[in-house]
This record gives sequence, structure tokens and C-alpha cells, in this order.
Amino acid sequence: QVQVVESGGDFVQTADSLRLSCAASGHTNCILNLVWFRKAPGKDREFVASFGRDGHGITYGPSAQGRFTISGDGSMNAVYLQMNDLIPGDTAIYVCSARAINVDRTESNVWGPGTQGTVSS
Repeated sequence: QVQVVESGGDFVQTADSLRLSCAASGHTNCILNLVWFRKAPGKDREFVASFGRDGHGITYGPSAQGRFTISGDGSMNAVYLQMNDLIPGDTAIYVCSARAINVDRTESNVWGPGTQGTVSS
């Protein structure tokens, strides 16, 4: 089994930065990638960035391009999201998800509880 938990959310001002962390535990050798999503009030869940094993498969959603950087250790124990030049539109609950392969070779997603990031204008 895999568990993930996020940390690092805070209340900041426009143009500030935040660094979010996602710590994975359990059978981390089964994790294929760690993905950041965010959920803002009244909006659908949005893909932010993805980080694959050994640093492969790094991708960003449109809102993260140019301002956010995802990084981590290649063994999938942790992934980080550096967010710079924040704007109020970045206010959301940031959630980490681990895509893991199961014993029967199927895949499943494990979600963390999320961490709140609030950007004040």
C-alpha cells in the first residue's frame, strides 16, 4: 500500500513563492509517478504537474508553465512543487496523487488530503 501526505501550504501575498512537499510512504517502489492537482472553490480539479520515476515524464499544466517547477527524488519518496510569482488565481487546495501499480498489475491512484495555498492580492 502507498500513502501520500502534502505539506507547505500557507497564506502569502501576490508575487510571493511557496514550496509544497508531497511525502510518499509504504510500497513506494510501486509508484509510477507523483502528480500535483489543485482544486479551487467553484472550479473543477486541475492538473498542475507530474513527476515520473527517475525524473522522467515531467509535465506541466497550462497554469504552471513558466512559474512552477516540480522536482523530487527519483525513488518516489517525495516530490516538491516550487511555485513562484503567485497570483490570487493560484489559491486552491493542492493535492498530491500517487499512481501505483498493484500486485495484479492493475494501476490505481492514491490521494493525499491536500494542503491549502492562499494568495492574497
